[in-house]
Amino acid sequence: MRAGRCLAVVLLVTAAVGASATTVPASAKPRFRVTSPAFAERSSVPDGFTCTGANASLPLRWTKPPKGTEELALVMDDPDAGVGTFVHWVAWGIDPSTRRLQEEVVPAGVVEGANGTERPGYFGPCPPPGDGPHRYRITLYALDAAPEVTAGTATAADLRAAIKGHVLARDRTVGTYER
Repeated sequence: MRAGRCLAVVLLVTAAVGASATTVPASAKPRFRVTSPAFAERSSVPDGFTCTGANASLPLRWTKPPKGTEELALVMDDPDAGVGTFVHWVAWGIDPSTRRLQEEVVPAGVVEGANGTERPGYFGPCPPPGDGPHRYRITLYALDAAPEVTAGTATAADLRAAIKGHVLARDRTVGTYER
């Protein structure tokens, strides 16, 4: 009886060691991440990227998207705007082999939709003076198909509807700004 228990323990330990050697835990897998070299997570966006400065588009960096990604899309918005969530940037058609967007440089193939001013392109953080800090969420989506939306006029809502069911991964970075 004792030998049977020892054998069972040896088999369990062997199985556990074998499983851990071949199975990569989810926490060890690389995660799709987006950041900006202009600010640390949840810290202030520099004036140069806002309506009080040069209004240059925020530089972004990201890690390798998951396998099967056909393109990337992004939405930057302000959920603290008094009129509801205000959209500052909508873009898609970003080549998944790229790992960054530089300020004022939109790579070939990138398509921009309408921001909250109803114009295409980037519109920097611009909360009302004295309104306190606002959060600026930049969400990057890894997509398995190109969204069918109209360049220049597609809103964040249009883009989100078009990518429903096609998001392989997403990540968000948040900056703050107040005037």
